[in-house]
Formats: sequence, C-alpha cells, structure tokens
Amino acid sequence: MPPHLTDLLLILCLLALLASGLAQWRLRRRAEARADALARDLALRSRMLDLFAQELHGRALALLGRAGTGGDLPPDGQARALLCLAADAHDCAAAAAGPRALREETLSLAALLRDAVEQVSLALAPGRRHWEIAPEFEEVAVRADHRALRGAVMQVLTRAVRHSREGDPIGLRLVRSEAVLAIVVEDEGSGLAAADLGPAARGEGTRGLGLGLAVARQLLQAHGGELRLEAVRGIGARAWLTLPKQRLVPSSGR
Repeated sequence: MPPHLTDLLLILCLLALLASGLAQWRLRRRAEARADALARDLALRSRMLDLFAQELHGRALALLGRAGTGGDLPPDGQARALLCLAADAHDCAAAAAGPRALREETLSLAALLRDAVEQVSLALAPGRRHWEIAPEFEEVAVRADHRALRGAVMQVLTRAVRHSREGDPIGLRLVRSEAVLAIVVEDEGSGLAAADLGPAARGEGTRGLGLGLAVARQLLQAHGGELRLEAVRGIGARAWLTLPKQRLVPSSGR
C-alpha cells in the first residue's frame, strides 16, 4: 500500500476515535446534567415535605393540647393520628435528604433540653405535661450541632406527649457509662399505638422505632450516637438518646 494511503487511513482512524470520544463525552455530560437536575429537584421536594411536616406537627400538637376542652375540636385520637402523619412525613423527608452535615459547637445540655421542652410545651398549650429535668444536666456540656441535637430531642419528646395524657409526668434524666452518656426520656403513657410498633422489635417489652423516630435516630447517628426505645404496654416507655463519651466537654473547658 502506498505510504500516502497508509497515512490517510491512519488519519481516518484517529478522526473516528476522536469522534467516538467526543460522542461519549457529550453523553456523559448530558447524563451528569440530568443527574444534577434530579438531585436539585429531589432536594427541593424534600425541603417542601419537611416544611409541610413541621407545619402539620405544630398544628397537631396544638390540637392535642386543646382536645377535650369542649367545642368543635376533634378528639385527641384524631390529633394523635395527625402527629403520626407528621412524623411519617418527617421520616420521608429525612430519607430523601441524605447524610447530615454537622455544625458543631459547645452546648449546655441543660439549656438545650429546656429549650426543647419549651418548644414542645408552647405547641401543646393549653394542654400540658409535667416535665422533670434532672439537675445533673446542669453540669454537662457537649460538642454537638445545636439544631440537630435539639431536633432529635424534640422528636422523642413529641412521641412521649403523643403517648401520654393531660398532666402526665415526662422525665428527662442523665445516665453515664464508660463509653457513652445518655439522655433518658421516660413517660407513663398507658397505651402503644399499633402504627408505632416497628418490625425491628425484638423481645418482650421492646419495639422498633416506627414513625417519627427515624429522624431522631439519623440525627444522633450523625453525632456517633444512637436511639433506643423500650416500652411496656400499660406502664410507659423509655427512650435512650446516646452520645459517645468523646463529645463530653471537660469542666475546665467550659
């Protein structure tokens, strides 16, 4: 074959390879653009669902607090059902949002708990619960994301409100071990809603997280902690919100 034909064939092969590479690059760019658009759309839908869940959560707590006061308000059973719906929406939004990015700071645990209790109480008013925050929390500071940790606590407190009645006590106490510290929330609710019984339940007196607490678990896991719930029908429930001991701020550092 003449040299000039060989050179021509070589040039044609190179052009074909270049065209093929350019086509693949364009396809990849289009796929990336579609993926980015889908991610933005999913983030927007997740945010809208979370805002809807927050609004529904506040209104349901308000209805629960006013149930039984007379008038045309729905009974507390309907208000509790709305709280379950709000919790389900929170969980769906959290699942779509993906991993949490933390903005850590030094927090007074007692102040954070009082803030969470106040927010839940304001939404519940004129209904009320008898809140008991152990004084030991006053001596504890942790490194954590304020908004995320408060959100986890509020989810658990809301669950305790949903399963208790007007004037019932809800206690918050501190438990320490060598590896973790725990915020323990105890209520004396008389019944457990069937929708709140999760498939992960194992053993008598324990159950899965069910509606509403998946958000709290996700927020705690982002801190290296965990959420565990124990309940006995007719007696009450106990939620353990644990954080690794490494998040404790030494007294001298406060």
